[in-house]
Amino acid sequence: MPRRLSTKEVAEFFARFAAQAPDPRSELQYVNPYTLLVAVVLSAQATDKGVNKATAPLFAQVDTPEKMVALGEERLRDAIKTIGLFRTKAKNVIALSKTLIEKYAGEVPRNRELLEELPGVGRKTANVVMNVAFGEPTIAVDTHIFRVGNRTGVAPGKTPREVEDRLEAVVPDTYKLHAHHWLILHGRYICVARKPRCPDCVVADLCKFTPKTEPAGQKPAIEKSLLKKALKASARKPPRRRRPARQGS
Repeated sequence: MPRRLSTKEVAEFFARFAAQAPDPRSELQYVNPYTLLVAVVLSAQATDKGVNKATAPLFAQVDTPEKMVALGEERLRDAIKTIGLFRTKAKNVIALSKTLIEKYAGEVPRNRELLEELPGVGRKTANVVMNVAFGEPTIAVDTHIFRVGNRTGVAPGKTPREVEDRLEAVVPDTYKLHAHHWLILHGRYICVARKPRCPDCVVADLCKFTPKTEPAGQKPAIEKSLLKKALKASARKPPRRRRPARQGS
């Protein structure tokens, strides 16, 4: 695990993200807090692009808990069948819609603890809804943010909750509202899992991850060093003399 960034480095880390993207937005498409909640529930173990493709026609017709319950689980399953775990997700969406109608008059509660009580809603989903729908400075830690937090040293932790708590403690208040989006987009497009795009990273000099990915077409330093030594040794080595062929007796 890399060492943590200092307080000064963390402030600079997020200042660069803010300069690059002052007003980041969720890539999930939604109409209102309810459809955002549904979209986030559907996005578990799925891509935002895949969720958007399925929900675009769905949300054009169904944008309230009442309409979702009227649609029914079977037709909802058919509408989201391109999304992974669609059967379980359809069941949870219908159940949470009924709960919203029964307990909250069809409105999405502006409270993280109450959101977590809804079927299929965990802390990450609740944090996303609180941040995106209601403008609360919550930080939802998904696989991308967990990776960035640990790899860069901005918020190392063994669990998503540890990373979340660390981010809550170190991110300056000025940047907390958008920190979730900056980190998830950075993990999704730059600090990717298999081969991070370090040459394109705006915080590469602050990041504690090593070894950094080299620019395209450039060999790693150790490889260049070995190649240089091999060429030098080859230049010093005299050409091998061929033995004359034996004459027959």
